Formats: sequence, C-alpha cells, structure tokens
Amino acid sequence: MRDAEWIGVRWLGVGLAAVLAVVTIALAATGRLALYINPDSTWFAVSMAVVALVGAVASFALPLGAESDHGHDHGADDHGHDHAPHPAAVAATVVGGVAASGVVVLTLVLPPASLSAELAISRDVGATPLFAGADVVTLAATGDTSSFGVGEWATVFATATDPDAFDGDPIELTGFVTPGEGGAFDLTRLVITHCVIDAQPASIPVADGYIPDTGQWVTVTGTVRSTSDGRLEIDAENVEAIDEPEDPYEY
Repeated sequence: MRDAEWIGVRWLGVGLAAVLAVVTIALAATGRLALYINPDSTWFAVSMAVVALVGAVASFALPLGAESDHGHDHGADDHGHDHAPHPAAVAATVVGGVAASGVVVLTLVLPPASLSAELAISRDVGATPLFAGADVVTLAATGDTSSFGVGEWATVFATATDPDAFDGDPIELTGFVTPGEGGAFDLTRLVITHCVIDAQPASIPVADGYIPDTGQWVTVTGTVRSTSDGRLEIDAENVEAIDEPEDPYEY
C-alpha cells in the first residue's frame, strides 16, 4: 500500500514534469511550440524542459519514499502514532491528481491546435487593445508600412487623429474573419505577448460586398480608406480564402 502511495507521489511530481518536458521539446523540434508561446521564449522553455527531464531521470536513483524522509529520527518522541491524513485531504489529492494527469495525457494524444475564432470573439471586450506605440503610428503616416501586421494597423486605426493621412495607403494582410458592422467584416489576428494565455484579438474593418464565413482565413489586398464619419477601414480589392498559416499569431 505504501509503495502505491509513493508511486503516486512520484508520478504527480517528476512524472508529470517529465511528460510536459518531453511534449515541450517535441513541439519545439517540430516547429509547433509557437502555437503556445512567443517564439522569442522558445530557448527558455526548451532549456527548462531539459533541466526538468534531467531531474526526472536522476530521481529514479532515489528509492521510493525518499522524498518523505525528514532526515531525523523521532526517537523517544515517537509514540507510535500513525499520522494518517484527513480523508478530505486524501480526496482532494486524488481529484487534483486525476485532473492534472488528465490534462497532461491530453497534451500527448491531442494534436497541437491554434486558438479559435470563437475564442477571439469571446475576448473582444469592445475596446481595441493597443499593440504598438506612438512610433508605429508616426511611421504609418510617414514611412514604409509593408511590414505592418493586423496588430499594428489595428493600433493605427484606433488612434489616428488625422485619418485622411492614411487614405489610399496600399495594404495586404492575412487573418481570419470575424463579424463586423454593417456591410463589413473584421479581419482579425490574435496577438501574443508571452503565451496563448495573454492572447488578445486585433481587428480591422474590411469593406467588401463578399463576407466570408466566420473563422475563414483570408488574405485581403486593398487600400486604406477614410470614411465620412472619420473612421478608417480597408477598401478590399481582393479577398482570397486560404488555409490557416503555420504561424497563426502575431507577436
């Protein structure tokens, strides 16, 4: 019975850590780790995974139950009491262990997948998050915007004080479709700072007679237009349906 308890403790500790480490290294080797974290953090995640895996392997040199050894002898103070854990604590440990094990096992059996359009819509709080600083807005008005993504343009659209300055700028962007207002749809991209937990949607309106299905990935070619009410939108010349790109996020 005690051996089963120690095996459970070992699994919930180094066992789960080892599985997550292997998954992390495998995702990095196949180029799919960027579906979960910012690529700039890959080196750190892989380094920590290697350390965890080495520690897990080294733990097999310890006998079962060694982690509970306090390093001292109770001696005369040990009156033979069996300090059995409270049943509620045991139940909580079992439930938590099963839940944690289930999550880790799912990472092994489920294929890597990007966040969905439905999640992007659910995270839309009605106010445009700003993904760039004032220098990006200045560059958009005076310089080359060919490297801009949906996140940068979403910032420009939300903060431009002189919309006419951007009227006629050529644009070619890739993203997925989310519902817009009136006869427009929104071109959306999830922007990640560190990992998918902090992913926020960036959206810009696209005026086009054709509105693709929500969630469909598209490449939009057109020009930036200033509307009569002082807003900016994309006047689409071409909307091409595409497959989801290998790297679906912006950073």
